[in-house]
Amino acid sequence: MPNIILCITSYFKGEDFMREAKRQGCHVILLTVESLRDAEWPRESIDQVFLMPSLSNMTDVIFAVSYLMRGQMIDAIIPLDEYDVEMAAILREHLRLQGLNFSQTRFFRDKLAMRMKTHDAGILVPPFTPVLNYDVLRDYMSRVSPPWVLKPRLEAGAMGIKKVNNDEEVWRWLDVLGDQQSFRVLEQYIPGDVYHADSIIRDGEILFVSVQKYGQPPMDVAHRGGVFITRNLAPDSEDAIAIKAMNAQVIAALELTRGATHAEFIKAHADGKFYFLEIAARVGGAHIADLVEAATGLNLWAEWARLEIATVRGETYNLPALKGLYGALLVCLAQQEYPDLSAYNDSEVVWRLHKKQHAGLIVASTDKSRVDSLMDTYHQRFMMDFLAVAPPKDKPSN
Repeated sequence: MPNIILCITSYFKGEDFMREAKRQGCHVILLTVESLRDAEWPRESIDQVFLMPSLSNMTDVIFAVSYLMRGQMIDAIIPLDEYDVEMAAILREHLRLQGLNFSQTRFFRDKLAMRMKTHDAGILVPPFTPVLNYDVLRDYMSRVSPPWVLKPRLEAGAMGIKKVNNDEEVWRWLDVLGDQQSFRVLEQYIPGDVYHADSIIRDGEILFVSVQKYGQPPMDVAHRGGVFITRNLAPDSEDAIAIKAMNAQVIAALELTRGATHAEFIKAHADGKFYFLEIAARVGGAHIADLVEAATGLNLWAEWARLEIATVRGETYNLPALKGLYGALLVCLAQQEYPDLSAYNDSEVVWRLHKKQHAGLIVASTDKSRVDSLMDTYHQRFMMDFLAVAPPKDKPSN
């Protein structure tokens, strides 16, 4: 009898996870929202699709999945998007299935919880404070120099972040937020270069990690517009070694034993030190998984599926063979409905994005200087050929 894997997601993503689960002989169930009924899901790899108006109502989702459980024994519940990580944990606890429980997920969803936990473990983080007690907040602002960033504790990426330059701005924003202000954390804004590490973990051991550096901090791209760029580092470079060490410290401190992670770090311009920013227990978004695959040959979504299925079956999971290329990714909002990328025809172009109002591509090569040269050229061309700028979003949309 095939293992039954329930994938839940409020957004269109995770196609390669479902394809691999089906290839491994699993019965794949997709639980998503009605607005994604007609999305381009890999329907040949999905045995059942169930739709709900929303996946945010805990009682409704528990009732729906418990009803499914009456007729089929679900073996694993996998959230394909950041916003479904906690709901998946609630379902696991209710149905007594293995995987991250709700308390554990807080360290990978709640920016305050992850900062407190890693800070207590001796890991460098930007100076921060909860937005809870006003005396504590006043003390923080008297000690820590601005600018600061007021961050939503439970949003993903740069969503909803506000940069503030003085305490008056902070109080004004708190007035606007009202009862929502306790769902914020205030931290010092540290100018620097931002990096990300994308990992596969088994039994608490990091089996695979790829380290990349953003062209601009994602918050800057989100708030001021521009071309999103990231490229992988040489594994033996000084920065990659430092990031891999800090990434391992973070994962150990947060006690993650299995899964995929996307963690971000900043190297401060002022002191040259690395600071931990945040981590998610999922595959990175913004087509980062496509870049990792182009450079290493490892598909993070597919390997996450293989890892989870091997765990369900009590089998040993092993990494596939890897390749060692240099790669880089460019993505931007586009003026055109479907931009024409045919003029970007260098042999190193290995992937093109086909998405409405977006332009994107990946280059890969054994020659790092060639990748860097193409990125410099393509960055300028993207700004002239495609770039559109939209106001930053405070809330996600699917």
